[in-house]
Amino acid sequence: MSVNRWDPKAKKPPAGFSYLAPVLSALENELRDKVRESNAGKRNTESMWPVQQINWQRSRYVYDMYYTYNKISKKVYDYCIKNKLVDAALIAKWKKPGYERLCSTYVINPSNYKFGTTSICRVPLKDRGPEQMSAMDPTTGCRGCASGDGQPRNIFGNKYGQNLAAVQVAREKRMEELERKRQREEEEEEVEQHERHEQNAGGGEGDSETDDDSDDEDYGPTPAAGVWAGGSKLQEESERLAEGLNDEEHDTHEQPSKKLKAS
Repeated sequence: MSVNRWDPKAKKPPAGFSYLAPVLSALENELRDKVRESNAGKRNTESMWPVQQINWQRSRYVYDMYYTYNKISKKVYDYCIKNKLVDAALIAKWKKPGYERLCSTYVINPSNYKFGTTSICRVPLKDRGPEQMSAMDPTTGCRGCASGDGQPRNIFGNKYGQNLAAVQVAREKRMEELERKRQREEEEEEVEQHERHEQNAGGGEGDSETDDDSDDEDYGPTPAAGVWAGGSKLQEESERLAEGLNDEEHDTHEQPSKKLKAS
């Protein structure tokens, strides 16, 4: 993606931005394609859903990579804010109690709704009537972004509501585990080959340096087959990672209490 979409003289991104660049580029291209799509058969407000939802997903991705997973530096995070790669006003709201999952600043502006209230998506599901359980905000398509238990994990119910940071971290964890498993298998194979060579060479019936019954302790048990197999398991693991780390977010990372000014 371009360094800055509006200012061609902008400084180059700091070191570490390349970690975010592939996902941000993909979301930028996705947004461009959605804007160009035909709106035939859609309501006027529904045609804007992808814009609102991609804005949320892109901002959430950078926010989680910095505050939840500590995968990027403060310089990279500030660069994204300064260059408007994310929604600074929305991120500022996520730092306040009760707004941790807010879909858009639009839905909490009383001037946008009748009787000076907020959107239906801000009402917890437990407080809705039977006829309101499936209600969505007409502007963002959000099914429910209030904080608390019992709320939908995916506030949009589609791919733009996925926690991309959690998925990426889970995928990296999976690749690390597979790499460790491969290394263990190679080491075990080397040990076996060395033992066979000693036996073939008539190295004696006594104990040798390679005769060690503690191989399992050295290399650990082989992971069960099927670990991390399939996209659904990866998504479930990423959600568990996200839930576990979000609970400790304010304790284990820099407290996101500083107000950010929208660029």
